[in-house]
Amino acid sequence: MKYFNLLLDTLSELAQHKLRTLLTLLGMIFGVGAVISMLNIGEGAEREALKMIDNMGLHNLIINAKEFDEKELREQRKHSMGLSIHDGKIAVAAMPFVTAFSAQKVIETYSIFSAEGKSSGAAVGVSANFFTLSKFNLANGRVLKQSDEQAFSQVVLLGASAAKQLFPLGNAIGKNIKINSQWFNVVGVLKAPFLKKTEFQGMKLGGEQNQVFIPLTTALHKFPVKNLASEITSLKLRIDKNVDSIAAAKAVSHLLHRRHNQVDDYTMVIPAALLAQQKQTQQIFNIVMSCVAGISLLVGGIGIMNIMLATVLERTKEIGLLRAVGATQKDIRIQFVAESFTISIMGGLLGVIFGLFLSELISIYSQWAVSWSITAIILSFSICALVGLIFGVYPAIKASKLDPIEALQTD
Repeated sequence: MKYFNLLLDTLSELAQHKLRTLLTLLGMIFGVGAVISMLNIGEGAEREALKMIDNMGLHNLIINAKEFDEKELREQRKHSMGLSIHDGKIAVAAMPFVTAFSAQKVIETYSIFSAEGKSSGAAVGVSANFFTLSKFNLANGRVLKQSDEQAFSQVVLLGASAAKQLFPLGNAIGKNIKINSQWFNVVGVLKAPFLKKTEFQGMKLGGEQNQVFIPLTTALHKFPVKNLASEITSLKLRIDKNVDSIAAAKAVSHLLHRRHNQVDDYTMVIPAALLAQQKQTQQIFNIVMSCVAGISLLVGGIGIMNIMLATVLERTKEIGLLRAVGATQKDIRIQFVAESFTISIMGGLLGVIFGLFLSELISIYSQWAVSWSITAIILSFSICALVGLIFGVYPAIKASKLDPIEALQTD
């Protein structure tokens, strides 16, 4: 009951100076809101990064054939035939930590159409492992199988966007599409990956949505290949989870350099390294923004101290009267600390609401990924309450040490 009455007295005192209380609250509201929105953006960015890396495969190495102009390509082919399926087979056979591989060949596509529409995408020949080494989810039908490769089957799996373009009314399974001059039967449609961004650390993502996939053997035998082009466009290697991806990449690069006669005709992407780089960048961002938000809370705390010191001067006679009727120094300290603490609690609660609103506003207008972080809410609210408590102590001590007789004689 004692604490309830103290709360009522505190709220009553704050309500007598509404504008001053509001202005004091603003510093805490903006500080807490900044902390929450910053941490929510950081949490969203980290989750989005994990989704993107999951799309590439965290434990994969991606090797892409380099593109050269005709003169350079002729010179390169004197020493190396470029990226090939055999590179993947040798990597699996020679290195125990390489557990599987998939190959991909981008076809020079000038026409993809069906009876219902046409697609502006590209056709890609892929080995059967392509859909297991990366995270692809089916919307309908099935993925390409090893038996499709062995039989040179003319079957096709559609990306989500390509399926909408070719079959706007849906029901693509079992229907036919024409790629350049070849007819293919649709056996499956992929789900669109939920990614807000199409690029991560310089890597283009989500391109498979506008692609159509056919068996690799079919692509290599049914479609013409550019003169001197490498056998495949890219190679994906699955690395054992217990092996460091960067160390594995160095070993694989050494092997490929030897196989390609020291010709640097490929590039390598290490998703695990990209994730580490993203986390480091995000950590720096969080530190900088935390400092900015911390300064905002510090300014808010100074504002509370300033207002409470002014309140002590205004209420000097009241303090003297309370002391005269029996209030102890402890009672005075508790009263003033309670007022500053209540301001910080109110500011923290309003700051949480403001921070969540600001996070959503940033997400809408900047298209950044934002996720609500319970840790951010608890941390910022706790710091805000602590700031109000600390900065209210000095004014409370000063009020409690006023001489009752001198206080009563104050005009």
